[in-house]
Amino acid sequence: MNLILCSQSPRRKELLGALGMPFTVRTIEGIDESYPSGLSHQETALAIARKKAAAYVKTRRMDEVLITADTIVCLDGEVLGKPRDEAEACRMLRMLSGRVHEVVTGVCIISDKGIESFAVTTEVEFAKLSDVVIWQYVQKYRPLDKAGAYGIQEWFGHVGIRGIRGNYDNVVGLPVQELNERLCKYMI
Repeated sequence: MNLILCSQSPRRKELLGALGMPFTVRTIEGIDESYPSGLSHQETALAIARKKAAAYVKTRRMDEVLITADTIVCLDGEVLGKPRDEAEACRMLRMLSGRVHEVVTGVCIISDKGIESFAVTTEVEFAKLSDVVIWQYVQKYRPLDKAGAYGIQEWFGHVGIRGIRGNYDNVVGLPVQELNERLCKYMI
């Protein structure tokens, strides 16, 4: 099996690397990450992961298994994507402050057997955050490449997260345990 991670995310690369399977990274710039309205959170994450899969499937050789993924943050029915700027990052973190939200990752596995997709949801509870903590985090860590404007694996996870219910790796960006279960069948 030639495993290919189709992602620009250094976090996904690190998480997949933890499985100990050899893989390479392949990237395509400018994939449209829009999605239709009216979808559930899981359907939204899957729609974006599938859109990424469609872009990469043209590059796949027969001996390759491709993985695409997308992670979204959801609060009160709203999807919080990657912030456009620091002001939007601060706004998102203020919205999440003291509240519970969902992090959903959609994953697609593309092989000669077809496309298999699944989604994993984790609940994250934020502590009540002061404007000072929010501003410090945004200035130091520049979370403009992260859905919901935060990375649980950074300093913020230690001071801003009260608790999680579900898969930690999913919040980082790739539900490794669930992915491993599915990848095992390609190694037989």
